[in-house]
Amino acid sequence: MKQRPLTLSRKDADAGFKALAKALAALDNPADVAAFLRDLCTPAELEAMSDRWRVVPLLLEGVPYREIHERTMVSVTTVGRVARTLEQGEGGYAAAVRHQFPRLAESH
Repeated sequence: MKQRPLTLSRKDADAGFKALAKALAALDNPADVAAFLRDLCTPAELEAMSDRWRVVPLLLEGVPYREIHERTMVSVTTVGRVARTLEQGEGGYAAAVRHQFPRLAESH
């Protein structure tokens, strides 16, 4: 990841992050979100985020890490990180799962 020559204050970094979250929340259809993400992110960043999201329902269904890797070609290390974040993160995955996979959200 690119390093800045000068670091932003924590306050400025938090304000920028909150502004980004607000911009995403303001978009009300998937096509607009997709366009925004394509404008905002590099292809590698989009691939990494997409890989993580593809792993989430499989983890919630109890699929073993190795099988998730075989099905998705996402590294076992990434699968483990997603699993850890599902358990110990800030609840973002859980909120998205409730909207996209309500059946899976009910069982967890």
